[in-house]
Amino acid sequence: MSTDPGAVLRQLRNERGWTLTDVSKRTGLPVSTLSKVETGKMSLSYEKLLRISAGLDIDITQLFATPSPAGATSVKLSGRRSITRAQEGSSIRTSTYSYVYPAADLLKKVLNPMFIEVEARSIDEFDDLMRHPGEEYALVLEGRCEFHCDLYAPAILETGDSIYFDAAMGHAYVAIGPDPCRILSVCSADSHELKSTLRPVNGDA
Repeated sequence: MSTDPGAVLRQLRNERGWTLTDVSKRTGLPVSTLSKVETGKMSLSYEKLLRISAGLDIDITQLFATPSPAGATSVKLSGRRSITRAQEGSSIRTSTYSYVYPAADLLKKVLNPMFIEVEARSIDEFDDLMRHPGEEYALVLEGRCEFHCDLYAPAILETGDSIYFDAAMGHAYVAIGPDPCRILSVCSADSHELKSTLRPVNGDA
């Protein structure tokens, strides 16, 4: 199932009585960008998704969950469990990656798993390297990729190879060759760190 984060953002904003300007102040994203996201005219990078989730004080996976009916109350879970079948999961596509988020129904997770289809074939396709709080583990499930980061030389990762790193370093995955490259990534991020780190960036579109 693919859910539009823009529709979820619009519902959350309306439920809270916020304008696009209010959301812009909380996330640091321009009003024009937020408007395009809500109307489905623009996709979002993972970093911007994190900034929106931090500004709205929600788990990032809530942006991919089916909006709750008006007046519905959240249920506190005990002994949480979530099963995601093959070909299921909330998904979103950006210019460089296609993401599928399993266990999207569980909010406030300690770990955030993602299946990433690497679309980028050159590091030049990235406006900036991605960075976010916490640590990240990535396992190459299919294909080959080149891992780029701030502090180390690029590294080639083959099928079955994995990497664990400090996600505060700028980083990016670039597919090598014509074959698909698919990665399982698991990120850790503290919600308080997100809110303190993902502050408005002047001129970010």
